[in-house]
Amino acid sequence: MSISIISLIWLTLWINMAQLQQGGPDEKEKTTALKDLLSRIDLDELMKKDEPPLEFPDTLEGFEYAFNEKGQLRHITTGEPFVFNAREDLHRWNQKRYEALGEIITKYIYELLEKDCNLKKISLPVDATESEPKNFIFMSEDAMTNPDKLMVLIHGSGVVRAGQWARRLIINEDLDSGTQIPYIKRAMDEGYGVIVLNPNENYIEVEKTKSQVQLSSDGSDEPAEKRERKDKTFKEAKKRRDFYEKYRNPQKEKEMVPLYIRDNGSPEEHLIYVWDHFITHSAAENTFFVAHSYGGLAFVELMIQREADVKNKVTAVALTDSVHNVWHQEAGKTIREWMRENCCNWVSSSEPLDTSVESMLPDCPRVSAGTLFGEHNHPVYAEIEAAGACYASSTGVRKT
Repeated sequence: MSISIISLIWLTLWINMAQLQQGGPDEKEKTTALKDLLSRIDLDELMKKDEPPLEFPDTLEGFEYAFNEKGQLRHITTGEPFVFNAREDLHRWNQKRYEALGEIITKYIYELLEKDCNLKKISLPVDATESEPKNFIFMSEDAMTNPDKLMVLIHGSGVVRAGQWARRLIINEDLDSGTQIPYIKRAMDEGYGVIVLNPNENYIEVEKTKSQVQLSSDGSDEPAEKRERKDKTFKEAKKRRDFYEKYRNPQKEKEMVPLYIRDNGSPEEHLIYVWDHFITHSAAENTFFVAHSYGGLAFVELMIQREADVKNKVTAVALTDSVHNVWHQEAGKTIREWMRENCCNWVSSSEPLDTSVESMLPDCPRVSAGTLFGEHNHPVYAEIEAAGACYASSTGVRKT
């Protein structure tokens, strides 16, 4: 049964009720009968027949997809690209399917970082107990001992995790476009130690307990009559909300609560933690950052919190479409001056590569990534591609 048919049934019933309520005693009896009918309709079961179960495979093979020799995600049988709308008119189901596939791809990228890039997975916090939530980063074997240079990669906000720039690019384009792997391999080929951050892994989710789900009015000293009115209003609101939720979310999912990871509860906390425990102790004379989108904001926050150390350790920073704001983040004059000399923000633009782009903020230069929508029809690709020049200011190397 389609949603449109269900909606039509409900509309017809409500119209009939409205018409009957305008009549006499007989019509009111019919109205009561209709109300009784509505109360006995199991909307939960009705809607479950319309939407397939939210149960999806836990492997790429289960989804019948695989990455080919070009790093493109293709259907195993047809060779076609990934199709989002696998079920027509079932956007929620299609979105949940897409998210399930994205989680599998995240694990796949982790495997590539370890097996293909030879990076080590390091758990955070470094003194975490067996039972507490953990985050992790990836590092090359020489990340802490390379005496010359170190490259640190920070992705943006959202669903992306360590080793990714954009999940959509990974799924719709290829691994080279959407992951950090080309940058990791090039950096290692050119003698850099590498650290790959994981700033969006801030908590784990656990199912709510009954005590967390139950809500009750507070035990204040307010009059009993007022408290009863409040309880009645709460119960009526909850009844309406539950009724709507049955229609919106027929396959009621478990209610989850976040357990935040110690000292890594936000991208900013994560970067500062990795700086304090790893980057600042590395042997590299020159440290370079590539920070995309929200990663740029996190880097500015690091500067605010560790200004002297950053100035002493970091040689150059390539920002790609950074969302930092020196005014809102209250970055001081000395930080803004350092950023003007040591940072560059590549942004999507139709101007030729490296053409100056006007900025209203008095911090680092903004230059064109060389394209408005990127070679792969997505601005992220162009911005990050241009940022291969992150070490150009000190070595003269330009990524082509």
